[in-house]
This record gives sequence, C-alpha cells and structure tokens, in this order.
Amino acid sequence: MSAIRIVSTGRALPGKVMTNDDMSKIVDTSDEWISSRTGIKQRYFCDGEMNWQLAVESARKAIEKGDIDINEIGMVIVATFSPDYAFPSVACLVQKELGLRNDIMAFDLNAACTGFLYALNVAEGILNSSGEKYALVIGSEQISTRLNMEDRNTCVLFGDGAGAAVIEKNVTANYATVMGSDGNTTALICPGQAMENQYIDMDGKKVFKFAVSTVGNVINELLEKTDKTIQDIDYVICHQANERIIKTIIKQFDCETDKFYMNMSQYGNTSAASIPIAIDEMYEKGLLAKGKTIIMVGFGAGFTWGGMLLEC
Repeated sequence: MSAIRIVSTGRALPGKVMTNDDMSKIVDTSDEWISSRTGIKQRYFCDGEMNWQLAVESARKAIEKGDIDINEIGMVIVATFSPDYAFPSVACLVQKELGLRNDIMAFDLNAACTGFLYALNVAEGILNSSGEKYALVIGSEQISTRLNMEDRNTCVLFGDGAGAAVIEKNVTANYATVMGSDGNTTALICPGQAMENQYIDMDGKKVFKFAVSTVGNVINELLEKTDKTIQDIDYVICHQANERIIKTIIKQFDCETDKFYMNMSQYGNTSAASIPIAIDEMYEKGLLAKGKTIIMVGFGAGFTWGGMLLEC
C-alpha cells in the first residue's frame, strides 16, 4: 500500500508568552475560568515575528534533525489560515529562505485546524506521482492577528506557532486516511481582513458537539480500514483545541488516558500547527520510536475533519 513516513520534525514558537494571568489584564477573565474550561494555561503571541518566519524556523529544525539534503525536497506545502499576505504564499517564502530548488511546487492550503492533515494527504499523492524523495509539510499560524481581545470566549483559546515535518514515501499495511467537510459557515468563522469584522467568531457549543462526535467516528473508521482496535494504537494525537473535548472523546474508547496526547496547556489552540507541534514534542520525549503506530485527528472550521493512521 502506498503510504508516507515522517522522517523528521521541528517546531517554532514566538518569543512572547501570554499566561492566563496576562490575559486577565486585557479581558474579563481569570486563570481559573480559562484552565477549568479548556485546560489552557498559557499561549505564545507574535511580537514582531511573522507567520513565514515561524514556518521557516520550524522547517529548518526539521531539515537539520533529519540531516536532509535540501536538494531532495520536492515540494513545500504550508497549512495556514493566517498567512502574512494574500500572496505570495507562506510556502513560497519558505522555499526562498531555505534555498530550496526553484523547480518544485510551493503553495499554501487552508483547511483551518485540519490543515496539516489535509496537507499530508496532498503531499502523499504528489510524492507518489512525481518521483520526488521528500516533501516538506508545515502547519504555521499567526492567529493573534485574528483575535478580538474584547471577546473572552475566543481570545483566550488561541496561540501562534508552527510545526513542520519532512515526509517520504513508505510501503506499509499500517496506513489509512479519512478526510471530509460539510461547509458550515456559522459555528466557526473568520472573515477576510478587508471586511469590517476580521476576527474569529465561534459558537463554542456547536464546535464542541461537532468535535466529540466527528473525532470518534474518524478514529473508528481508521481502525476499521486497517483491521485494528484502539489497543493496537500507541498514541492518538488530536488537534489540541480543548482538554474537555479530548477527555470526552477518551470516554468513547476503552483505553488508558495517556494514549491520547495533550499539550494545549502550554500552547493553546494553534490551529493547523497544533498536531505537528505535538508530534515534534513527542519525538523529543522519545515517545514515537520507530515502529510505533499513531492516529492523528483534526477538526476545524468548515466544518473540516481528517484522520490519518500511520507507522512511525
């Protein structure tokens, strides 16, 4: 079966840490209010940094960790809903800054918080049709520019950051994907920057209901496609939106809690960057040794969703 393997990863965070106490000085909230409802304790906000700079830093780290020859990178795909420019794309800026070949595709992809998984799926298809060795896939967001700092229901949830992965073709039976969307424009939306209201607007209850039902269905579908049970999976890495969402999903499965990795307490919701940031963190901790089987699941505005089961 045609599949992909993650060769190496990297992550980048802005220099400015915003704790819940810091947020309480800006908007009517508190550490207790935020952490009890979301599990988030802090997040990072850009303070002079740009989206493309985070993307470049995370990609450079992934390339260095994998000792990758940049001439063997055959494409750059950046998942983001918060690019610095309408064009050129973040991916084109990454290509230039890293000195990658100029005869490769470089483009952005927007599937909101599911973006990294969409990008991996697209990269797999291009790798298998192009003959290229590696793809550079990045999730990078500067969400702080899209936040209404007077809306405590949204501004405390999100953070900036980037995560990158170098991937290559692989042949394995432990591989499956599930992707979808339904075009929802009411529960979670961020109007264009030229519009009067350019900030994120969210119906938290609708998003919660969508997430807990969809993620469980995606996991079950991936297990069915690969003839596995949840016990065969070493880790499930969900989009890191809210601790309550993931804990509710855990209850749907007969498994230990730590099978579902969580790190939103340190980063908040970084949208398309959340899964690659988590994966890089897990590699650093030695959790994702070769041969481990993982499931990655994303959900986001659109409503988009996606899942991928693969072997490290």
